[in-house]
Amino acid sequence: MNTETNRFSNTLHKNQNKNWVRAIDSSKIITWIDDLFKILFPEKALETIQIELLLDQNKANFIAILSEIVKDKTANEILDDAESFYTGLPKLYDSMQKDAQAILDTDPAADCIQEIINSYPGFFAIEVYRIANAIASRTTCLLPRILTEYAHSKTGIDIHPSATIDVPFMIDHGTGIVIGETTIIGKFVSIYQGVTLGALQVEKSMQEKKRHPTVEDHVIIYANATILGGSTIIGNHSIVGGNTFITKSVNPYSFVMQSNKNTVLNQQEIKDINFFSI
Repeated sequence: MNTETNRFSNTLHKNQNKNWVRAIDSSKIITWIDDLFKILFPEKALETIQIELLLDQNKANFIAILSEIVKDKTANEILDDAESFYTGLPKLYDSMQKDAQAILDTDPAADCIQEIINSYPGFFAIEVYRIANAIASRTTCLLPRILTEYAHSKTGIDIHPSATIDVPFMIDHGTGIVIGETTIIGKFVSIYQGVTLGALQVEKSMQEKKRHPTVEDHVIIYANATILGGSTIIGNHSIVGGNTFITKSVNPYSFVMQSNKNTVLNQQEIKDINFFSI
């Protein structure tokens, strides 16, 4: 090994994050979350499953994953966290069922619950978030963020596991949605593709402060709307139109839209217009 290589190797060792933990094989996490979905929604399984057997195995896999990722807790504390998570599964399942039913009730393109569970990316992203959020509320580790990034990679929907999202919550289409860490979302909120619920300021000094907006109950946010700021509140029963940019609170029952107006021309009455010029 030459001098330059030795120097580089020493630099790498010197600059290592002192709190690092060895990376876990992501396939273990993906297998765990996919198996958990099969338990909660057997219609996603390709074969008939034995729920009790698979649930026991799933719990054992979860404990093994936590044991590899969590380094600041004893084995008994990890077991307690796992027991707490699985004890809370019935409540989590009830929330998921309400999410699915709300999508079925509001989306005219949805024909049945099975369609939503098997094919709606918004539903998948929401439920992975709910699982990740439940874990994050019990233990501090990388697993919740790994789970939501897995959903992000599959759906294009980026929900921080520490966001607060009530039940039910509906995402339609979903691609490009970003929901930040300190976002608070109420009941019966619908969000369409490209929506950003983000921070108005991104300085590191804001880390411990509320940086993302609050969306109250029964709000609809249409495609590509951007809502920023920790003090920004979208009042209940409001409608936020597409492509709007909001940094201040709006009152309940508001309808927010762009001030620009579309111009509609009758092509049969107007001649010599180049509609393709830019």
